[in-house]
Amino acid sequence: MTILYNPFFLLLIAFVSLFLFRVVLIKTGLIHIVKKKWRFIEDCFHVYQFFKVPEFNESMQRNQLYQKVFVYLNSLTSIEDSDFTNLFTGKKPNEIVLRLDPNQVLEDDFLGAKIFWINEDKTLVLKIRKADKRRVLRPYLQHIHTVFDELNEKKRDLKLYMNVLDDHDGQNGRWRSVPFTHPSTFETIAMESDLKNKVKSDLDSFLKAKQYYNRLGRVWKRSYLLYGPSGTGKSSFVAAMANFLNYDVYDIDLSKVSDDSELKFLLLQSTAKSVIVIEDLDRYLSEKSTAVSLSGILNFMDGILSSCCGEERVMVFTMNGKDHVDPAILRPGRIDVHIHFPLCDFTAFKTLANSYLGLKDHKLFPQVEEIFQNGASLSPAEIGELMIANRNSPSRALKSVINALHTDGDGRGALNIGRRLSDNGSRKSVEEIGEPSGVFCKEGGHAVKEFKKLYGLLRIKSNRKSPSFDLSSGQKDS
Repeated sequence: MTILYNPFFLLLIAFVSLFLFRVVLIKTGLIHIVKKKWRFIEDCFHVYQFFKVPEFNESMQRNQLYQKVFVYLNSLTSIEDSDFTNLFTGKKPNEIVLRLDPNQVLEDDFLGAKIFWINEDKTLVLKIRKADKRRVLRPYLQHIHTVFDELNEKKRDLKLYMNVLDDHDGQNGRWRSVPFTHPSTFETIAMESDLKNKVKSDLDSFLKAKQYYNRLGRVWKRSYLLYGPSGTGKSSFVAAMANFLNYDVYDIDLSKVSDDSELKFLLLQSTAKSVIVIEDLDRYLSEKSTAVSLSGILNFMDGILSSCCGEERVMVFTMNGKDHVDPAILRPGRIDVHIHFPLCDFTAFKTLANSYLGLKDHKLFPQVEEIFQNGASLSPAEIGELMIANRNSPSRALKSVINALHTDGDGRGALNIGRRLSDNGSRKSVEEIGEPSGVFCKEGGHAVKEFKKLYGLLRIKSNRKSPSFDLSSGQKDS
């Protein structure tokens, strides 16, 4: 008899009984009924206030708040626990989305308060305790606005804008857009993981820096210079940046710009949350193949106009080399980050072999390494094309690379690509790039050590007014 009065034994019996009772409730569906009864009893002790959000106003115009609340409610995880929820196919393959059902009640929690939504006929009804209304209502509605903007930004389709000749009035300075569907991302491009993380960190810091830039009295924008031979992955890198930021891309062809005023007009027509790209800037400046002056380009990069036409922009300029470029273009404030895209060395070659052929090692690797050590090199685009063409036979692919290194490995192969593009009169847009995954390579041979000492792989240039850091080493640029 004493064991029956043992507190531990009684506690064990209570736990077992509770467990069995819960199993019975779940199995019989009674737990749902108990929840509803408890909610009814709870309501008896609270006074609620109701707010209606109709789909249309008195003039039968669509209520924008209704749409925002509807999107917000469909994003809540509690929709899965509601009495009735509709299932629909999404835009992506095999995607299933949940949507509110008429007369469905949805529960939300905000700042410790319970909030209920009732989906009536073309009206969403907000039910909130009067005791919580003054403290919670306004912040909660602002929270809905913020979440809606974030969700809307994530699902919006990106676009690629190009300045083209207007067939109707014969004038330049007009944007035309196409869907931006380039698949390049920082997850898919072959790049040193440490360097990739630094680039992503730099972009992520920029996204969160609005108040910081405003406090400094500076325009909220960031500018990058990508320089290196053709075929080294600069344009694919631009695509990865746009996908990471979820920004539209504005690709400016300077050969189609008639003067400085038109360049300003194009900038005014662009929008915030965009990557503005000018490719092959050094070629335009050296060949003077554009009617835009150096002063016009400088004002485009950091003039008063660029500060008056929206914030949250990233400007990207690509060049084959910057040795003969006017230093005024490269100074801090106009260019914040310099990224070099050199020809491949053996390390980069192994990355390509793994990505394109699935090879981590091969008996021909020592022979390829020896050729690289002797100073031969090709661009990632050239090596990638050879591997794609021979992807069914890794040995044949490696032999074709070895043969190309012997014949064009002195760098003339990369120059030939640029010459072919010039002969065809084409500037490839971001969507037309044939470069392999934006490979970020080091310079080949013995030059890599000297290059690291002088420049680093990724750096922010500095001057006396604006000291900055080499992102590769964390040291200040001198």
